[in-house]
Amino acid sequence: MSVAIRVIPCLDVDAGRVVKGVKFQNLRDAGDPVELARRYDRAGADELTFLDVTASSGNRDTTFDVVSRTAEQVFIPLTVGGGVREVSDVDKLLRCGADKASINTAAIARPAVIDEITRRFGSQVLVLSVDARRTRGGHTPSGFEVTTHGGRTGTGLDAIEWAREAAERGVGEILLNSIDADGTKEGFDLELIRLVRAAVHVPIIASGGAGRPEHFPPAVAAGADAVLAASIFHFGPDNAIAEVKQAIREAGYEVR
Repeated sequence: MSVAIRVIPCLDVDAGRVVKGVKFQNLRDAGDPVELARRYDRAGADELTFLDVTASSGNRDTTFDVVSRTAEQVFIPLTVGGGVREVSDVDKLLRCGADKASINTAAIARPAVIDEITRRFGSQVLVLSVDARRTRGGHTPSGFEVTTHGGRTGTGLDAIEWAREAAERGVGEILLNSIDADGTKEGFDLELIRLVRAAVHVPIIASGGAGRPEHFPPAVAAGADAVLAASIFHFGPDNAIAEVKQAIREAGYEVR
């Protein structure tokens, strides 16, 4: 486990605006990404994650522009995902000012892209995003399946096995998002975190379900090295990041 727990706001960006929904549905506007990034930087966020939720080719230039403008304004690490398919995409994001790139669908389609990216840039630049949902009737050995398209499309891949394979291929971190918990504000899926923690040695970023500061320490106890959230930061009190860090600290964990 890393020395100190990181608290990471997530900015889901669609056509240059931050949006947030529940289980990736019913998206509502949450503001300008550059302004939100600046606000979270000042509020003590340890990192920022940008996810281009549509990632269409027409939207890509908008995303690069947002990344460039954000990197000029903030001085904490910036991870960008959505539409990352090959080495050249990572190269362009890094040139725009991103510190890390997050990959999801393209790695499922062609796992060797993980090897190619980490061989070129090192493991530290690549984050595997895993959108996992619970399955019924023993559909996967662990009971969790990897999904794409915001949880709407099942892949048949066991989420725990996929995380293990990706870690063995060299990803630096795993962004583990519970589709079932996403946007519900009812807490992280602790069972999912525990299962992935037992399978991999790379850092785990827990995502999906945080609604109150007290939801964060149990995720750390389950094995998360970092905690990521959106709703509580976008629509909560201005001091939400400080409250989350205080809750983690009071639970006995070191935070940045």
